[in-house]
Amino acid sequence: MNNKKLPRYPVYVISKGRHDTNLTANFLINDQVPFNLVVEPQEYDLYAKALPSEYCNIVKTPFSNLGQGGIPARNFCWEHSKKQGHDRHWILDDNIRCVRRLYKKKRIPCDSGVAFAACEDFTDRYQNIAISGLNYTMFVVPTGKKGQPPFYLNNHVYSCLLIMNSLPHRWRGRYNEDTDLCLQVLADKWCTVLFNAFSIEKMRTMTMKGGNSDQLYDGDGRLKMARSLERVWPGVVTTDRRYGRPQHVIANAWKNFDTPLIPRADFDPTKLDVVDDYGMKVVQVKDTIKSEAVKRLLSETD
Repeated sequence: MNNKKLPRYPVYVISKGRHDTNLTANFLINDQVPFNLVVEPQEYDLYAKALPSEYCNIVKTPFSNLGQGGIPARNFCWEHSKKQGHDRHWILDDNIRCVRRLYKKKRIPCDSGVAFAACEDFTDRYQNIAISGLNYTMFVVPTGKKGQPPFYLNNHVYSCLLIMNSLPHRWRGRYNEDTDLCLQVLADKWCTVLFNAFSIEKMRTMTMKGGNSDQLYDGDGRLKMARSLERVWPGVVTTDRRYGRPQHVIANAWKNFDTPLIPRADFDPTKLDVVDDYGMKVVQVKDTIKSEAVKRLLSETD
């Protein structure tokens, strides 16, 4: 292991039915970032054969095929991290291509270990950030003179989350669990931080085989997703058509969550005057996706 920056909190990737096309596992292995790949027992051997790496620790869940999507696995990761004595944990979806850094109005591929470490340092400066995480690259549009801010405060965080383990809340429901968890903590006067400085390039939901698509998204899955969240959060969430499909809408409600960030007592704000690039340098790189199966998948969906 070299001396580059790595996340100090454990990284979990939950996966099902994607042993041969696990985008997230592939980029983490390529970036030499240690992580826990959480799978159900019946698929353990398939993942172990497909992803032999010193950086990938495959963890079996104590359950199989519960029909509840990724919720049981997400809560399993939470408890697994707590038992190991960690204050926070990362949890990532398994369909993320890479991490990118917003640099001089360009979204360039970035070493994920360094990106996670930088986000952890920012998060730990404050005592009331319940959840932070990386925005989707497609929503980080560097336009105008100033471009986008380095982060949004008190907004949704999807697919790549750093979660405070001591929270009383947990993953629940079957659909849109990321949004629901963020709403839970925001309603309880905690803060969330969505980073634009670093983002994840992710496949769109329901565009990859595997996962929980067959169990959860049969029929008009997007309408089910939107309506279920609306029922849990009446008056906060509505259902409308966006991008030609049913979509939950919370746009105006996010503005009602205005809890400010509270710095930790031991945080020295003068340190913000020092620019720290965490050892990052801009270099020319070749294609870092090693798996031929992953390359075929990307060529089919792009």
